[in-house]
Formats: sequence, structure tokens, C-alpha cells
Amino acid sequence: MPKYLLILKALLASAVILNASCHKDSDEVKPETLPDGSTKITFALKPFDGPLANPHKGFTVPTDGTYIFSPECRYGPFGEWKNEAWKLVTYGSGHQQWNKLNPAKGVYDWTELDKLLEALAEHNMGYALRVLPYTPSFVRDANTPEEEYDWTPKFVYEMGAKKIYAKLEGTNLTPAVPVWDNPIYIQAAKDFATALAQKYDGDPRIEYIDIRTFGEWGEWHTSHLDGSEMPSLQIQKDMLKHYASAFHKTQLVLTSDGYGDIYTYALSLGITKRDDGLIGIPGTPDSLVRAYKANLPTIAENLGEYKTMLTYDNVNYLKWTPERWENAIRTAHLTYYVLDQDSYGGYDFYKDNKELADKMSKVLGYNFTVSSAELISKDNSHTLNLTIKNTGVAPCFFDVYLVAEFIDNTGATISQIGKTIRIPKGTFKDDSSQDFSFKCDAELPSDYSIALSLYETEDAYTKGKKPTVRFDNEGIGENYKLVLKR
Repeated sequence: MPKYLLILKALLASAVILNASCHKDSDEVKPETLPDGSTKITFALKPFDGPLANPHKGFTVPTDGTYIFSPECRYGPFGEWKNEAWKLVTYGSGHQQWNKLNPAKGVYDWTELDKLLEALAEHNMGYALRVLPYTPSFVRDANTPEEEYDWTPKFVYEMGAKKIYAKLEGTNLTPAVPVWDNPIYIQAAKDFATALAQKYDGDPRIEYIDIRTFGEWGEWHTSHLDGSEMPSLQIQKDMLKHYASAFHKTQLVLTSDGYGDIYTYALSLGITKRDDGLIGIPGTPDSLVRAYKANLPTIAENLGEYKTMLTYDNVNYLKWTPERWENAIRTAHLTYYVLDQDSYGGYDFYKDNKELADKMSKVLGYNFTVSSAELISKDNSHTLNLTIKNTGVAPCFFDVYLVAEFIDNTGATISQIGKTIRIPKGTFKDDSSQDFSFKCDAELPSDYSIALSLYETEDAYTKGKKPTVRFDNEGIGENYKLVLKR
């Protein structure tokens, strides 16, 4: 055979080998025979390529009403802008008015709030609830009707609660303000808290509830209202104690300006902390570390809208930068974070910072990665050993139920491997690994795979419900199960 044909034949053979190598299934694993005659399969695992949104953690954008899900809402998830920020949004957030929810003494109207909760639940999202008694944001001029900014129900004043007129910072306006330590006001606020708990404590649609009884925007300060004073520390503590006695399941939150002794007292009651000054105010992320160390979720918003913060550049208000944003999330060990406070659903923020935001969706809160998986079999006895790492910056603050099963090539369950394992809330710490073993006896067909899944309730698997938590690994199916191919 001519020399050039020999060379061509060799090149073709090499190409065939290379092509076979390139198309080899990366998940294919050969069993290893152990000294006792059993076989071991070690599965190859890869990280998931892309953003990862999971429940009870993550990002939100303002969602004050059901209109957000209408196609006419151009920046909503179904709007003409095709706003990709919604890929990261795991819960809605926004304010409700006390006077609308509680229009008369002993009368409560949850209609609109329930509509919003249902709309969010239909899109697999919860809601962070904040009920405001007052907002100076809507004081336009001296003729602004009081009910447009004072959201304390009218009946509270009719019962004898007092109001004063304070000077609004930077203006000549003197809007009406509740007297925060008035006993009638305080009792009405407690009655509302009791009714709110009777209606929503433990409701799975609620992520957490801010306690916003006092001050501007209910943020426990009166810094823009000269003449208005916060109530005493004892009254503040008494209100937190009342909320804690009414709510036994839903996470409660102390808002931005609750610092010092009231912060310490809140933590003692299991009430966590939010802060709305991230990025803009130096040192703010550090203020949330106390809540993290108390094994509670931490919550934050930025000081202002993303585009506004890009204009900051002085010692009091820091400019937004990618480095400061990531550092704030990591330093505060954030579980929940507002992606952007603008009214456009974080559209510009995500357009400018997609790669970073996608990355931080796996850092914020918990993030479960299967770091090793092996199956040891002998005859029809099987043991599946897993190591799972929480690569996020916070614990998982709800019970998780881990299920392993053998499935056939259609995805149908052959048998469960061992029993469902419960991981109690707050026990799977960030940057820690846990080992799990599942044992079962089963005769398996030649063609099978292993599926891992995470549920929020113990009976969700037996009732055939779809898992709600996804692993940060390649191999996640549409049913959210992680398939380990043999």
C-alpha cells in the first residue's frame, strides 16, 4: 500500500477514536469490584450551569398587586420587555395599608391581599408582608388628604387616639402624624396583630412579616418628621412581645431602624432583622451578622434604586459597585434580598449585571450541591452514600426531606431507596457538608438510574407531589429530581 494511503488510514482511525471519545456519555460509570465481592459505582457530578432559584430564600422585586402578572404589565414576567430578572425572583414583596385591611373596629378585609397571595402561589412564589401605618412619601402639598399618607384606620382616632402635626424635613409642610405612644393607638395595633396572626400565622404563602407598628413607613424611626417621637423602649418591647405571642409559625422581622436594645430583645424572641441601607451606608451589612449568629434568616434592601445608587459617591452614601453588592450579600449572610427597589422589576439591574446576579442566586441563602455519590451493591442489597454541601451563605431555615429512589429509563419509580430523611430547619449550616446513607433490598433491571429529590413536607413524596427544592447539579429534570445515571 502506498505510503500516503497508510498515513490517510491512520488519520481516519484517529478521527474515529477522537469522535467516539467526544461523544462518550460523561455520566457513564463503570462499577468497581471490592474485595468482599460487592460492586461500587461512583457517580460523576457537575455543577449546574446557570442561575438557580429555590424557595424560602433569594431575590424579590416589588409586587404590590396582581397586575404584575398581566401581559399588559410590560416589565412583569409575561410582559413585552421579556424581563429576565424574573428568573431569579422567588417571592414577592410590597406594602399593604393598615386602614384598608382594618377599615372598622373588629372588621378585617383580606380580599385583595388574598388575591395577591393566590396569584403569587400560582407562580410558585411566596410573599413578604409589610403593613404600614404611615408613609410621608405621599405628602405632596398642604392640601394632601391625610388618609393618603396616614394609613392608621380612621376608627382609631374616633376612639380617641391622638395625632400631632410635625414638620416634614426639607419642606414647609406639616403633615398629621399619629402619637405613637397613645394607649388607644397601641391597643388598636395589638388587636390588628392578633387578627393578622389568626388569619395568616403558618400560611405557606407568607415568607415573613415585618412588624411595622411605629414610625415613618413603620420603620421604627421618625427621622424626617420634626416633632414626632418614637415611643419608649418599654412600649417597643411590649409590642414585639405581643407579636411573638400571637405568631408561632411565621417568621417575624424587626425593620430597619430597630437597633441597640430593641434589636437584642427581638433576637431573644426569635424575631429577625432586616436592613434597608445596604451598599449605600457604610458598615450596614455588618449590622445583620447578629441575626445570622442567632440562627435566623437575614433580610435586606439597598438604600435606593440601582440607578440612583450609581450616582452616589461620598462618605455618607456609597456608590453601587459589583464588588460592594457581592460583599454585602456575603458579609450579612443574606437569605432574602430585594434585587432592585425600582418599579420596573429589576429590569435595568439584571440587564447590566446578569452574570453576577445569576452567580449570586446560588450564594444567597442555602444552596445544596451533591459533592459525592456512590452505590455499593451485593446481590440484591444496595447502599447509597451521599455527601451534600451547603455552598450558600446561610442555613436552610425550613425542614427539608431528602428522598432517594431507583427509577427506570422512563423516569418511573422502581423503588424508594431506604427511608425519607428529615433535615431539621437551621441545622444544615452554610459552608458545611453532611453525609447521608440509604439502604434497601431490591432486584433491579439492567437499565436503571438513581434520582434524588428534596421536599418541604414529609408526605409530599408519598402523595406524588413535585419536589420544590433543586440541587445545584447538572441532571435536574423538569420534575426537579436530580438523576444520577449509571
